Amino acid sequence: MTRFSPMFCLLLALAAAPVVAGSPRAALAPDQVNTASGDDAGAVLRAQVLLERAHFSPGEIDGGAGSNTARAIAGFQRARDLEPTGELDGATWKALTEDDSPALVSHTLAAEDVAGPFRRIPDDTMEKSKLEALGFTSVEEALGEKFHASPALLARLNPGKELAAGVEIVVPNVAGLPALTPAATVVVDKSDSVVRLQDAEGKVYAQFPASTGSEHDPLPIGEWKIEGVAIDPTFHYNPELFWDADESHAKAILKPGPNNPVGTVWIDLSKEHYGIHGTPEPAQIGKTESHGCIRMTNWSARAVADAVEPGTPALLQE
Repeated sequence: MTRFSPMFCLLLALAAAPVVAGSPRAALAPDQVNTASGDDAGAVLRAQVLLERAHFSPGEIDGGAGSNTARAIAGFQRARDLEPTGELDGATWKALTEDDSPALVSHTLAAEDVAGPFRRIPDDTMEKSKLEALGFTSVEEALGEKFHASPALLARLNPGKELAAGVEIVVPNVAGLPALTPAATVVVDKSDSVVRLQDAEGKVYAQFPASTGSEHDPLPIGEWKIEGVAIDPTFHYNPELFWDADESHAKAILKPGPNNPVGTVWIDLSKEHYGIHGTPEPAQIGKTESHGCIRMTNWSARAVADAVEPGTPALLQE
């Protein structure tokens, strides 16, 4: 049975920011992105999607050349025996485009894509605990989660489109990817802010960005094991275990949902109270600190959860 007691991992969920119409960033045409390389407009976006498809995730796909994307490129390069520069050189493009799938595809919105219910999530933990579920705050947030993309990117790809059932939109081509093979070892690398999966020969075959503790709540370095997995977990909040908790707070149980403080996945570690888990704020992964646990996007945490089992070694290293 999975022990679920992620006491040190609270990340307060904020309501998703609405997508602002009329963004100064230009819209991106699928044909432009699907053939981009080098310094072409849309090349970073194409690379991000191909990296996600190759299981070397840039985190939330946003079309921007940030630190998570550079780490994903470097991880992909190492796995393909290329120099790990973190830059999109010719050899890297050649390896990436061995997957000749289009980076952007059309998706017709189904009723369930836009059905909700959508509601604002309060900032205060005690107020969150009164809700029956911690679901999505908007259709933009829900679609971003489904297609591993920032709501702002989806707005750029679909300028002026109403997000309603029956409407055809352009999205990153990440749906229906095959599950990962079982991992021999999970490696959490604090220095690189990533989680890596290794096979029995020690070869890295998947990598994901992660937030890995902080100065106040450091990552518990050492050799641990996976104890179990919980999908759509509840969160047992105990303010006595958080140095920055509101003094007026009491113990509380927060219901499941993508805006639960640990997202939609909890992977329990043999180190008590610690685990690998999802997040309500995918854009912050790899860029902010955590309360000691290993935070990933919900979709990355689910990919890891599907590749591990009780007893899988988990190496947490500097």
